[in-house]
Amino acid sequence: MPLPNFRQACLTDFQDWQAGGFGLYLHWPFCAAKCPYCDFNSHVVASIDHERWTRAYLAELRRNAALTQGRTLRSVFFGGGTPSLMTPDAVGQLIAEIRRLWPVANDLEITLEANPTSIEIGKFQGFRDAGVSRISVGIQSLIDDDLRRLGRLHTATEARKALDIARSTFDRVSFDLIYARQGQTFEGWRRELTEALAMQPDHLSMYQLTVEAGTAFGDRHARGLLRDLPDESLSADLYDLTQSICNDHGLPAYEVSNHARDGSESRHNLIYWRYGDYIGIGPGAHGRLTLADGRYATETHLAPTKWLQDVEIKGNGESLRTRLSADDQAAEYLMMSLRLSEGSDVERLKRLGHVLPHQRLIDLEELGLVTRNGSQLQATQAGRMVLNAILRDLLSD
Repeated sequence: MPLPNFRQACLTDFQDWQAGGFGLYLHWPFCAAKCPYCDFNSHVVASIDHERWTRAYLAELRRNAALTQGRTLRSVFFGGGTPSLMTPDAVGQLIAEIRRLWPVANDLEITLEANPTSIEIGKFQGFRDAGVSRISVGIQSLIDDDLRRLGRLHTATEARKALDIARSTFDRVSFDLIYARQGQTFEGWRRELTEALAMQPDHLSMYQLTVEAGTAFGDRHARGLLRDLPDESLSADLYDLTQSICNDHGLPAYEVSNHARDGSESRHNLIYWRYGDYIGIGPGAHGRLTLADGRYATETHLAPTKWLQDVEIKGNGESLRTRLSADDQAAEYLMMSLRLSEGSDVERLKRLGHVLPHQRLIDLEELGLVTRNGSQLQATQAGRMVLNAILRDLLSD
């Protein structure tokens, strides 16, 4: 189908982001240690000038606010890296400035990622007083040997203590687990996940371990030294078990890797998956931003020092801003929204200039990989396990 002309595309861009909302992501690039599986933009340094970094974030907030005046901000997410290594005072300054710069939703969600070490746990009350309303704790495992293999700095006991303190401090608490780990068995994961759910979380993020190039695990795997990883069949069984147990405990998957009680979904991540607009600030942060002449993908410098110097000297930490065509937007929307249990709105896809191939949809339905409910296209549980293949099929010419 031909692309809309430039004026139509701009109008579509301007209207489309509102279906997903508007959020703000701040990336803190520093960690106490680099986990061997992690391919995020995170760095270990000897010392950090927190006041200097706070000034840079404040400057980038003001620059971006000038581009998005009048928009209602629905969520703020401090991610990393390990943002709980920031000082509560710095977090408080940034939140106060955010509230000054934008109108905010009455139920504004402000999330901060944390690890369950004693240093970070000790700051929880300070972060709450600074304005954080939701904490996301990177537990990853409840087994000490596996935590050591994953390069984590905490024990299972510290993880449980962190959750207790988080739940007594914040109204909304999420935590992460990694499965399909080295040597993990079906029954072992059943016991561990059941124990995690006994802690009565309202939100869980659960990721299958993936071995990424450029990580320590990737290097070990390439040399044949990363042993005892589950095979494809066991990994699929672990995924199915995760869905079953979480459903039984009232935390169905609202997204491929995320489970929540009704009303406890991550509002910030829903902006991504529903393809709203979001500002990305900090080294390595990405954004999607609709301006008067179209929708743009934004990127920032990966190297912390480069980002900091460009903000201070040039007044801009962005490294790239690329205008997205209607085809780009349709593909991104489908890739993000089909991860959700609610699925993708095919009428919205049409407004972005993409009509899904009718026969391929029928074929995918007959295979039990997708379903259609009115204008909503949804991946089934079986479909979510082969989502990349479904997307290739639906987006190919």
